[in-house]
Amino acid sequence: MKIAVVSRSEKHLLEIARLLRERSAADEVGVVSGSLERFSSGAVAAMPDLLLLDQPLGPDLARLERLVAAHPRMTAVVLSSMQTVEFMMEAMRAGVREVLPAPVSAASLLPAVARVADKLNLHEQANGKVFAFVSCKGGSGATFLATNLAYTLAALPGKKVALIDLNLQFGDASLFLADQKPLATLADVSLQMHRLDASLLGASMMTITPTLSVLAAPDDPVHAGDVRPEHVDTLLSLARRQFDFVVLDVARTLDPVGLRGLDLADTIFPVLQTTLPYVRDGKRLLEVFRSLGYPAEKVKVIVNRHQKKAQIGLQHLETACGAPVWRLVPNHYETAAASVNQGVPILKLAKKSPIAKALDELAHVLAGDDAAVKESWLSRLLKKTKRTAPEAVHAAPAVVAPAATAKEPVFEEKQAWIPKS
Repeated sequence: MKIAVVSRSEKHLLEIARLLRERSAADEVGVVSGSLERFSSGAVAAMPDLLLLDQPLGPDLARLERLVAAHPRMTAVVLSSMQTVEFMMEAMRAGVREVLPAPVSAASLLPAVARVADKLNLHEQANGKVFAFVSCKGGSGATFLATNLAYTLAALPGKKVALIDLNLQFGDASLFLADQKPLATLADVSLQMHRLDASLLGASMMTITPTLSVLAAPDDPVHAGDVRPEHVDTLLSLARRQFDFVVLDVARTLDPVGLRGLDLADTIFPVLQTTLPYVRDGKRLLEVFRSLGYPAEKVKVIVNRHQKKAQIGLQHLETACGAPVWRLVPNHYETAAASVNQGVPILKLAKKSPIAKALDELAHVLAGDDAAVKESWLSRLLKKTKRTAPEAVHAAPAVVAPAATAKEPVFEEKQAWIPKS
C-alpha cells in the first residue's frame, strides 16, 4: 500500500513513519513536512492509497475535500487532538474516513490502517471458492448439507469458511450450527453496503468456530426486500478475499437474489432424493439451470438420504434428469435428526456416522485433497450401486439410458414412474 503522511511537525512525521514501517515493510511510506498545500496532487497514478493528515488547520480541510473529490480511490485519515462533534462533522463532509486522536499511538493508528487496507482490498488473501446448495424440492436436506459441509470444511487445517444464508424469507441455516440469536443479519449488512469492508462483515457474522462464520438470513421476511441482487456482488467479492470457501444456502424459489448467488458460484449443488416428486422437481430445476446457460460442469447433483434398495435407481434418476449423480449422502435419519434438533453439527455430534464420513470425504474433494479420499467407502458404495444395476456398463457416474427388454420386466414397470422428457 502506498501511504503519504503530511504534518507540520517533524517529530510527528518521524513517529508516524516509524509505526507504519514497523507495521509492514512492503508498504511505501512517504512524508511531507508542512501544510497540505505542499502536497502535490500530481497524476492519479502517483496519488497514495492512504493520506494521513496530522493536525489540520482551518484551510486544510477545504483543500482535503477538493483532493478527495479529485481522487476518489484515495482514503483520507486525519490525526487531531480536536475530537468535538463539530470537527468530526466537518471532517466527514470533507471526505475523511476516520479521525484518530493525536498525538498518534500504535493502538489507534495500526488498526485504522488495516481497515483501509481491507477496504482497498490490497491485503493478500485466498481467492475463495463459492459453493451454492439449492433444494430441488422442500425437505431434500440442502440446508442440512450446506451447514454441515461448511462446518466440515472449516475443520480442515488452515481453512476459513463463511456460510451465507440467501433464503431471505425463511432462512434458518444458523440454527443448524448454534443455539443463539445472530446479532446482525444479511438485511442489516445490506443497509450498510455502501461502507462494507472486512471489519463490518466480520462484526455482522456469527462466529461458530475460529474458522467458521455465518451471515444469517433476515429474521423477519418483511426485511427480505432490503437485500438486492447487486448487494450479493459486493458481498461475495469481499467474502472471496476473506475466506477460503464461501457456502451459500439458496432458496428453491430462485428469487433474483438467489439467482445472483447461483450466477457467481463456482459450483452449484442441487440436492434431491430418490423418490418420484424429487426426481420430477429435480428435472425441472436442472432444465432451468440449462436455460440460464450454466455449464454442465458447474452443476453437480447430490443425492441425499440414499438407500441401496431404493425403488428408483440411480440410472433411472440420471436418465430422467439428464445429468449424472456426483455424490451420494447415505440415509441415517436418527443421527441427522439429533443433529438438527440439538443445533450441533453432525461432525461434532457423531463423527463416525455414515453422514459425517460422507461429508468429510466431500470436504476433502472440494479442498483439492483427492488423495485423502481415494477409494473411500463412499466411492466404493457409488461404484457398487452402479454395478448392481443391470443396465450399468461402467462404474463412473454418467447418463445411461435404461435398456428395457423382455428379460427385464421389473424395469419396464418402474419406467412409468419416471417423468418423460
